[in-house]
Amino acid sequence: MIGYLEGKLLKVEAERMLILAAQVGYEVMLPAVVMKSLATKSIGDTVSLFIYYHQTERQPKPVLIGFTSETEKEFFQLFISVDAIGPLKAVKAMDIPVSEIASAIESKDLGRLKALKGIGGRTAQKIIASLQGKAVKFVVDGNSGENAAYAVGDDLIQQVLDVLVGQLGHKLLEAKKMVVDALKRNPDIATAEALFEEVYRGEKEME
Repeated sequence: MIGYLEGKLLKVEAERMLILAAQVGYEVMLPAVVMKSLATKSIGDTVSLFIYYHQTERQPKPVLIGFTSETEKEFFQLFISVDAIGPLKAVKAMDIPVSEIASAIESKDLGRLKALKGIGGRTAQKIIASLQGKAVKFVVDGNSGENAAYAVGDDLIQQVLDVLVGQLGHKLLEAKKMVVDALKRNPDIATAEALFEEVYRGEKEME
C-alpha cells in the first residue's frame, strides 16, 4: 500500500495530477484545497504527497488521494468516517482549508458546511453529530502553530481546550488562539500543566 509519493509532475488535470516516480506514472486525485496549494508547480517540478489508498470490492480499481501534509490526510480519514461521506465525496467537499472545515464543525456552523461542494443540509447535520469534539485539534493545527501543536500531542491539547472552554468559560476559538500562542512562545512544552501556565502567562502579559 502506498502512503507517501514523491516524484516529477507530468500532467495536471481538473482534480488530479500524474506523477512519475521510479519510472512509474501514478495518477493521484487531489481535493481542491490541495490543488490550490500546488498551483505554483510546473510540469517537471518535484511533488511530494501523503497518500490515502482507496480500494474496495465495489471500487476494485485503486484510487490514490494526495495531501500536502499529514494533518490534511488525518482529517480526511476522520471526515470519511461519517455515514454518507465516502472518499470520492470527501475529495470534492474539501475545497477550503481543513482548519476552516474543522472550525465549522466545532462551532456547529451548518451554513458553512452546506457551502462545501456536494454537502447538503442533512449531511452537514450528520457531520456535526459525528465529529463535533473530534475536530478541535485540526482547528489548532490549521494555524501557524501547527508544528508546535503536533509536538505536544493531540490529547494534551484537547485536555487543555476542554478545561479552558468547559470549566473556565472561554469561547472555543478564543481558547484555540490562547493554546496556539502559548505553543509559539514555548514549543518545548510537554505537559498539560506547563501549557496552562504558558497560556495564562501570556494572558497576564497582555493585561
